[in-house]
Amino acid sequence: MRARAVFGALRVTAAIVCTIALVHRLFWGLSSRTIAGENFFAYLTVESNCALVAVLLIGTALAFTRSADPRWFTVALALVLTWTITAGLAFALIVWQAGIRGIRVDVPWSDQVLHFWLPACTAIAWVLTPGHRRVTWWIVPSSLAFPLLWGGVTMWRGPLVGWYPYYFLDPRQVSGIPEFLITSAVALAIFALVACVLVLISRMPQVTLRRAA
Repeated sequence: MRARAVFGALRVTAAIVCTIALVHRLFWGLSSRTIAGENFFAYLTVESNCALVAVLLIGTALAFTRSADPRWFTVALALVLTWTITAGLAFALIVWQAGIRGIRVDVPWSDQVLHFWLPACTAIAWVLTPGHRRVTWWIVPSSLAFPLLWGGVTMWRGPLVGWYPYYFLDPRQVSGIPEFLITSAVALAIFALVACVLVLISRMPQVTLRRAA
């Protein structure tokens, strides 16, 4: 239980850091007077990190009160990690592409935390936490439900407000429907791939040994 308490403390710390980063990113966007700031909660990164805070707080209580995480919590955390990690990979790709095209993209520390450091550290802690369970393969198709729903709402909302959170969703910034469909399919494939990796990691023999220790 002592090791579980340590990881419980790490979970609540991560939740606090994530909340601080979200608040900073909100006010940074508003202070820069960008449309992105006014549409803060339309970003998949923001929504998935809000979900991460909620799951981590639940996980904190479980770590201090139970010797092992229930399977539903392990599945929930794996799903949220799938979304946050994929959002980070997509953000890195967008920044890289912008650099190639000579487009300036400001990346405040809160963006770095939300897109890179927090997903990576949370995933590592999830693997090492004593008492976490193996993840079933059905989370791979399940992980696509949220991005599909988010994408549907985004495409409905975009024409109403004249703004899209990511350029490849904006009909004005892509060459046409084929490019939109191909890019969207690649994004969904990355979600599925990340979910597959998390499932495989949860089933590694050394993880089982750690869990049983």
